[in-house]
Amino acid sequence: MTWTFWVAIICVIATVYALIKRYETRLVLLTSGFVMAFISLQPMVAFKQFDKSMTNGSLIIAICSALGFAAVISLTRCDVHLVTLLMRPLKKLGVFLLPACMIVTSVISTAIPSMAGLSAAVGPTMIPIMIRSGFKPAIAAAAVGGCMMPAYLNPGVSHNPFISKLASMDIMQFIGAHATTTIALGAISIVCLTITCFLYGDFNRKNIQTLETEEKSKEEVEHPNILFAIAPLVPVVLLVCASIWAPQLKMSVATAMLIGTFYAFVVTRSNPEEITKKFFAGMGNGYAKILGIIIAAGVFAAGLRAAGVIEVFVQYLTHANEVAKIGGAVGPFALAVLTGSGDAAAFAFNEAVTPHAPKFAMTIDGLGYLAMMAAGIGRQASPLAGGIILLSGIAGVSPVEVVKRTAPAAVIMLISVYILV
Repeated sequence: MTWTFWVAIICVIATVYALIKRYETRLVLLTSGFVMAFISLQPMVAFKQFDKSMTNGSLIIAICSALGFAAVISLTRCDVHLVTLLMRPLKKLGVFLLPACMIVTSVISTAIPSMAGLSAAVGPTMIPIMIRSGFKPAIAAAAVGGCMMPAYLNPGVSHNPFISKLASMDIMQFIGAHATTTIALGAISIVCLTITCFLYGDFNRKNIQTLETEEKSKEEVEHPNILFAIAPLVPVVLLVCASIWAPQLKMSVATAMLIGTFYAFVVTRSNPEEITKKFFAGMGNGYAKILGIIIAAGVFAAGLRAAGVIEVFVQYLTHANEVAKIGGAVGPFALAVLTGSGDAAAFAFNEAVTPHAPKFAMTIDGLGYLAMMAAGIGRQASPLAGGIILLSGIAGVSPVEVVKRTAPAAVIMLISVYILV
């Protein structure tokens, strides 16, 4: 091991510390990557990786179009119609309202795969309903925060095109290969949170609590329009149906998102100028926020390779196959818990280590999927996650109280995904 290896290790520790302290993720990863490349006397490695990541066509198409569509759905408030339509029949189920609400939220998460976006769309409607039905505020917030696993069935989730490209697979082929595990993890979360509700005594009809205001949520519509409510689901349904019944069409994510956007425009009769502006603004936001992290993670991984860290790491994992699997699960999970976002850890791991999966007796898509899901599970158990903070604010409780309910389910899901992959 050279001196550059040990300096790189110090850089990695500093990077983890900076991410825990919640410094700007892209700045931290870029700085660390360039420092490691420069000390290794290979600065051009980092610059070339930056160029390569910036122009990754398949990722740009999938991620930016999905974020553009999400912006249009938010503008037209179709997400609000979907939430209201699904929630109203569930108000009088008693204790069974918890798993019912989680099932509904899980379905919605496939259309709104952002934890913060899902929390903003569902939280203001679901949490007051659950509290007025006899649930404590903390479990009401946890019921929304614990439903993110099915979101990974959405091809617009940035990790899906990233990993499928590494594995030389079609996006829908990759999602379909792990769909059973994804759905199983969602079911495990629902069961675990229901049991946790009983253990904490979080449901009591005789002691119904209310929020400070009983006024109708601004995020609820009086008469939800079923045509509006369908809009967020259109791209997912199109892609699933096309992959099953018409694979010869080879429908891209961007095509599905554009069709979904056009459908939302037609049924809501919105201003076409506003729709167009919002769609492209959402695309730009997707490049800045999501692809920005992917680009920075690529530079970080390039710095690790230049310093020889990846070579040593791969050699070690080659002779200890189980360590690779443990690293892919525990690493992204731990960093997600500590930082509130597992994207940086998952992207960095998948960029640097996952391509070498065959050397560890694993498949590229399997190891990539493991790291992706572990990061998502860790976010569910983090009091620093934006979605958890938002939900706790709506419920009027501490994020720690919410995480006390979601963390046990997260640990069980982590063990489960480790076993199932």
